[in-house]
Amino acid sequence: MMTTSTAAGYESDISGLICAFRFTPDGPGAELDPQTLEQRLADSANESEEGDFLWLHMNLSQAGCVRWLRAHLELSDAFIAMLGEAAHSTRIEQQERALVAVFNDVIFDFERTPAQVATLWVCARRKLLVTLRHKPLRSLDRLREHVRRGERFRSPAELLAHLMRDQADLMTEIVRKASLDVDGIEDRFLAAHAGPARVDLAATRRVLVRLQRTLAPEPGSVFRLLARPPAWLQPRDVQELRESTEEFSVVLGDMAGLIERIRLLQEEIAARLQEQNNRTLFTLTLVTVLALPINIMAGLFGMNVGGIPLAEDRGGFWIICALVAVFTAAVAWVAHRRRLR
Repeated sequence: MMTTSTAAGYESDISGLICAFRFTPDGPGAELDPQTLEQRLADSANESEEGDFLWLHMNLSQAGCVRWLRAHLELSDAFIAMLGEAAHSTRIEQQERALVAVFNDVIFDFERTPAQVATLWVCARRKLLVTLRHKPLRSLDRLREHVRRGERFRSPAELLAHLMRDQADLMTEIVRKASLDVDGIEDRFLAAHAGPARVDLAATRRVLVRLQRTLAPEPGSVFRLLARPPAWLQPRDVQELRESTEEFSVVLGDMAGLIERIRLLQEEIAARLQEQNNRTLFTLTLVTVLALPINIMAGLFGMNVGGIPLAEDRGGFWIICALVAVFTAAVAWVAHRRRLR
């Protein structure tokens, strides 16, 4: 039996239901409690109501979620088998006259980095949209807030297209924030201020590359869907999906441009560090070379064996100093000439 508590927020009942909305042609979505939803699903007469459809949002972490889906919804076995499998990229495809989508979305936790992603499974039919996830997701929470504020939707496909646009908007915010961080690092670099720029750039680049890889939709699946959409999809729905896909492409292009910019900035920083290391190494080498004559003299005259020249000469010390100075000046002149070349 399902509990009578309303499935609001991120708390779900034993069936895994988080929230449920009923959409009508002449009004916004109305949230349903679990008992009302069960009655509507059991009443086959509601299927004939023109323009009505349901959106069910489920939590796969609940043990009874899959059993509830099998008992109350006519979902394909192939889609049920997909649930729980990790997705390496976003894809949308047609499966038994239904739209099946697997999204990677950013986890709804602002204390974590945007690289923390989780998978969302979506099944859209003519009268039904089902979304399932293990962890709270930002884009899905935004879509739910839009519905609760009274935004109207004509079909499940329009809801799906809106979800994709919310994902694109979220990626735009991430790219915008990353661009501001990169701007600050670039300004410090141009001002020759030291700082942990390389570490910050490397972390930002890793996050963007992972989001680009996991959140980007597969071009082949989208192309096949738009070329041969299900029969129940209206031309306007197909256009909505096409526009949301184009928005995704624009955001991915901006992200790719930012990744390339970070790579070039990393190369510039590495080149400057390499130049500084070369200067330091040249200075150390020059000091070592200039000290070579006095080290050789000290080694030769410090052997304490018989026959050391100038051992009994009172001016021997100054003679040796003069020889060391001459050889050091000669070595310094040769090093200077090679540096000029």
